Amino acid sequence: MGNPNLLPYETIVRATSREPEDVDEVLRHYSKRIRIAAIENGHIDRDTEDSIKSGLSCPVQVPF
Repeated sequence: MGNPNLLPYETIVRATSREPEDVDEVLRHYSKRIRIAAIENGHIDRDTEDSIKSGLSCPVQVPF
C-alpha cells in the first residue's frame, strides 16, 4: 500500500548497519540524486560523485 518509489524501511535500517547488499541498493536508488549533487559548472564532476558515494558506503570514524 506504500509508495512504490520509496525504499522499504527494513532496507534503510540494514544499510545503516553497513550490510553491503543494502548499502548498494540505497546507492542505486539515489544514484540520480547523487549525480545531480555532483554537478559543478554544468558538468558532472566524477571525483565529487565518487566522494559522495564513498562517504555513504564506508563507516564513519568517530575519534575518542
